[in-house]
Amino acid sequence: MAEALLRSKAADQFEVFSAGTQPEEIDVRAIEAIQKFGVDTSHLASKSVQHFAGQNFDYVITLCDKANTECRSFPGAGKQLAWDFPDPKTRKGNHPFSSTLTELNNRLSMFLLVENKVSATAKIEAPTEELQSTDEGLVDVDPITFYKCLTDDIRLKTLMLTHYHGELCVCELMQALDEDSQPKVSRNLALLKKANILSDRKHGQWVFYRINPSLALWAKSVIAQTTENNIALILPNLERLDSMKNRPDKASFCR
Repeated sequence: MAEALLRSKAADQFEVFSAGTQPEEIDVRAIEAIQKFGVDTSHLASKSVQHFAGQNFDYVITLCDKANTECRSFPGAGKQLAWDFPDPKTRKGNHPFSSTLTELNNRLSMFLLVENKVSATAKIEAPTEELQSTDEGLVDVDPITFYKCLTDDIRLKTLMLTHYHGELCVCELMQALDEDSQPKVSRNLALLKKANILSDRKHGQWVFYRINPSLALWAKSVIAQTTENNIALILPNLERLDSMKNRPDKASFCR
């Protein structure tokens, strides 16, 4: 679905490919959702990531936490982003494939705004249909606590940056936020973690943060919509992060 969407949006700017760590036959419901969205499906085929072994890519984007966990560093990737979308095959709701497609469309629109540095104030396309979702089995968060976390500049931009990149460590956030005080950044990260909005993983001296995969969908949606429709707010932060030297080598964290 992501390949079809990005080809339709920017085939003149990018060569787009997709593959899976454990590829299966394309679900007919995915094809139906893409066609309903008005996007061509004739070129789509299921492929293994091994099909692209040895090739270099300007961007590699993982679309689920499982793919990101299996290997956090793709050989030959100029830049790697780790996004996490629910599997539409197991997602609940009336239109799981259309809901996932709409969310992918919004995230890819944000990606193009950032990476092409054009029309940063442009609005993301409106969803083609109302999303249907359920928070069953997910970690809820007190709405007052949640919105209080968004009132601080460091915490809000931290959530927006991790939404875009998928996972960032403290030193990367300090660079992006132009903050010299690690305790100050760490205190705000601790508040977001205490509220169950962020989760972390530790490896040696490094601590990496991401949006809690188990966060209730309504809260994830707020973070996504805030980021995708206000990307100009964090463009300077993203540019500072891109210029950072000696970023943690995530190749050593693959598992």
